[in-house]
Amino acid sequence: MIEAGIQRSHDIYQSVIAGDLAIDELEVLELDAEKRDYAADAVELADLWRKYMKFSVVAKISEIQEQGILTDSLSELEIREKAQKDVKKTFDEWFSRMDELRREDRFDQYMNTITHQFDPHSEYFSPKGKENFDIQMGNKLEGIGARLQKAGDFVKIFSIVPGGPAWKGKDLKVDDVILSVRQKDERDAVDITGMRLDDVISMIRGPKGTTVILNVKRLDGTLHAVMIERDEVILDDAAAKSMIISAEGYNDKIGYIQLPIFYSTFDGGNSCANDIEEELEKLKREEVNGVILDLRYNGGGSLPDVIEMAGLFIEKGPVVQVKSRDGKPEVQYDPDPTVTYDGPLILMVNEVSASASEILAAALQDYGRAIIVGGDKTFGKATVQGVYNLDRMIRGESDVKPLGQIKLTTQKFFRINGRSNQLKGVVPDIHLPDQFDFMEYGEDLYEDALSYSEINAVNFGQDVYKVKAKETLAKKSASRVANSDFFDKVQEYGELVEQREDDTEISISLKEYLAEVDKDNTELKPFEDMREANVEGILIRNLDEDRSFINLDESRKAKNLDFIEGLTKDHYLYETMMIMQDMIEQDRRLVQK
Repeated sequence: MIEAGIQRSHDIYQSVIAGDLAIDELEVLELDAEKRDYAADAVELADLWRKYMKFSVVAKISEIQEQGILTDSLSELEIREKAQKDVKKTFDEWFSRMDELRREDRFDQYMNTITHQFDPHSEYFSPKGKENFDIQMGNKLEGIGARLQKAGDFVKIFSIVPGGPAWKGKDLKVDDVILSVRQKDERDAVDITGMRLDDVISMIRGPKGTTVILNVKRLDGTLHAVMIERDEVILDDAAAKSMIISAEGYNDKIGYIQLPIFYSTFDGGNSCANDIEEELEKLKREEVNGVILDLRYNGGGSLPDVIEMAGLFIEKGPVVQVKSRDGKPEVQYDPDPTVTYDGPLILMVNEVSASASEILAAALQDYGRAIIVGGDKTFGKATVQGVYNLDRMIRGESDVKPLGQIKLTTQKFFRINGRSNQLKGVVPDIHLPDQFDFMEYGEDLYEDALSYSEINAVNFGQDVYKVKAKETLAKKSASRVANSDFFDKVQEYGELVEQREDDTEISISLKEYLAEVDKDNTELKPFEDMREANVEGILIRNLDEDRSFINLDESRKAKNLDFIEGLTKDHYLYETMMIMQDMIEQDRRLVQK
């Protein structure tokens, strides 16, 4: 049942979309909701809906014309009718999803409205939400290893995870439409027509060793019953992966590791620290001359794994300080004196690198163990959250349990030098121009973010590897950047974005909107291909011992090729590689002296 407020909006929308949107009439719409006043009455609300529908339709007309979709066979009137029909379909589907919301969904929204008032990182998890959080953090789940997608009233197979049960069985196919689901120990199958996607997922997921039967319809119309025994599924899209990179004209091999998230199951199972250690050992067997660890867009994750990962590069010692509001600072140590990798090291970061990424970058920067390369600063999140089971806090009331869990900010972390990354982030040793430099982005934009503070430093030091002559390395990089057409374009693009950031009012009459789109396309045309061309001089290959694993499956091979293709277009990686070359050559000269 649609609730009253949504029902009112639905009724207004239906009236508006069926009527004349006056798309040729000159009007403007403020797209930033923070700059708009609330509608004073039903008339103003209806007018706002009309304007937004009008904006959606003229944007769709522009898209149809720009992509050349059916423009040769349709008249101008037919294009307008098609655009309005497409917009109606989109919003009909949105209201349909709103109609599927349940009481627990509303409770989830209500609880998060409260928790977010305390700080931006406190959060309520429904039981399903906590399950999804654990999957994200652990980078694994127990199920069949297939990604599902809503398709009207049905659910279909969107992709199959290489190495998972569905992949091994070969009976389930991409684009199979699921008609019903049955557990092996049940007699009757459940028809999933019209069912919510998350409910279907819950029925198909299950403990390792159990069996589920999917009745599916193939693209050719044939019906099949597919029996799959559930197992542990590793979601390798977010797993650490490594490559060998080198520059034309140089004989040195450089190891490259990408880590998208600090994942961990917190039970001794899946661990990004263990995976990074394994990648480092493989790179050592390849006899690399240096290692680049890429933490760009890594939003953080497991604190224990950060401590352990830092220990792969330093002798035993402090990594980070953690402090609650009234407590004394607690120093988190790497207790292991062994070092996995003792050579030249660079960490790549950007303004999206946050939390655990910032802990690792700050520790290795303070130790002088690595060079940090990136934009103006990292995200600036230096708070620690704990997750608490609400069922344990309330006795009895079994009829309303499970209540879910709550993630609360309980501590701040501080660098071993006593400073904090909170709000200020980690400032890289070597700056590479980035579009984020020109955007408002980071922890300091949150109204309720905790403030910056400092505590006393702790004693620290290491004798593994010390970065030498950072200033010299920075000057060489700055010289290359200054002579780079790509970084010139990044600067120009960033300045253009900065100029437009506050320009949120847009014309929604068709003629003026199309004119603005043409103007935008003209201004942006010099930048549209700047990240698409291959970077000259960068050579990338897989590690020798990874080849057999990659070649096991066609989708795995395709993902690998796509990953390599992306790296060959990465100017930031190329410049970081050249900084590493400078480090290696500088070290050789010092040894010779």
